[in-house]
This record gives sequence, structure tokens and C-alpha cells, in this order.
Amino acid sequence: MTFGDHRDLIFWRKAIEIARECYQITESFPRHEQYGLTNQIRRAAISVSANIAEGKAYGNSRSLLHFLQIAIGSLAELDSHCEVALQLGYIKESDCRRPQTSFDEVSRMLIAFRHKISTNLI
Repeated sequence: MTFGDHRDLIFWRKAIEIARECYQITESFPRHEQYGLTNQIRRAAISVSANIAEGKAYGNSRSLLHFLQIAIGSLAELDSHCEVALQLGYIKESDCRRPQTSFDEVSRMLIAFRHKISTNLI
């Protein structure tokens, strides 16, 4: 497998967009959540693109698989945090729809890429 720049990956660029959206959404969260839910959402959002980049940087399939799995987990964590924010009334359902659609899309892309890599290892 050829290991190029993570910036060439569509799902990495989409993960960066997710992080940007999450930062924008959390700007309106209550101040008392600055070190709570706001921080958790932002950290999970940044983790997705960071783990994709880190996995690519190692230059081997096993490391990439490991970091892709972490990125997938971070997307699930992010989805859960957004649901909590919705239930607490910090965001409206309409604010959640687009990011959650992006979470699902990137997650599917990561799973497909992970499957392709793991198939090549066998």
C-alpha cells in the first residue's frame, strides 16, 4: 500500500470540516460548560482528523488501521456528545442534523477504507 499525504484523503478533509462545525456550534454553549461538554465535543472533533493524520504518518498498514479505529471511535463519541447537548437544550435538532449526517458519512468512509487496508493485509 502506498502511504501518501493525509491531506489527499477526502475523509480527512471532511473531518476538518466537522471540527470547524463543532467549534461553531459550541460557541453558543453556556459558559459553565467550557471545561465540560464544550471541551469534550471539541476534543473529540479534533481527534478524528488528528488520528487519521497520525495513522498515515506511521507509514504502515497496522498503525493506520489502529488510528482509523480510534478516529471511528471519536466520531461515535462526538455523536453521543451532540445528543447530550441536544437533550440539555444547548442546540436545536436542526443544528444537529448536518453534523450527524457528516459523522455518519465520514464513519462509513473510514470503515470502508479500514476494510480495504485489512483485506490487503491478509
